[in-house]
Amino acid sequence: MSFSINTKEQKILLAEARESIISKLEGRRPNFIPDYNSTVLYQPYGAFVSLHKKNEKGEKNLRGCIGRMSANLPLLETVRTMAREAAFGDPRFPQIKPGEMEQCNIEISVLSPMTICPDPQKVEVGVHGLYLVKSGHSGVLLPQVPVEQKWNKDEYLNYICVKAGLPAGSYSEPGAVLYTFTAFVFGEEKADK
Repeated sequence: MSFSINTKEQKILLAEARESIISKLEGRRPNFIPDYNSTVLYQPYGAFVSLHKKNEKGEKNLRGCIGRMSANLPLLETVRTMAREAAFGDPRFPQIKPGEMEQCNIEISVLSPMTICPDPQKVEVGVHGLYLVKSGHSGVLLPQVPVEQKWNKDEYLNYICVKAGLPAGSYSEPGAVLYTFTAFVFGEEKADK
């Protein structure tokens, strides 16, 4: 990406995401800090917020993930909103319950603008996120997903089709538009180490 988010800004975004979720669980208004001395936090960037919960074996499992590919709101506001959506609005999971956030870690992915990918063979696993649109279907995978799943490039390209509700290989069919983007990814686990 053409910008960076320093450690202080990362901590701010993670704290604001957590406060957004905890305040709803506690039935109170969020206690957000009104102003930060940062230009990045007030720029409009797309972002995803992912919640991970460790199972009894210590493995991290996805507990919710929602985001916006692009945004007209400041990054800080996008992260606050997407954190709540990841906790309470991801249709794949039940809503977070009181006390559960203590077992969850937050990961934030700040996205670069998307560009059309004219040659899918130029997709770099672990670098590029994918967004596929075809025949009214769409799906997105963040750059860290194929690394976590140990997919090669072909598996990654085929899984974006499945994520969009399309048959494998659909990314190369007429009418399909494949986009790539990068992400600046950070999380509470990494911040705590």
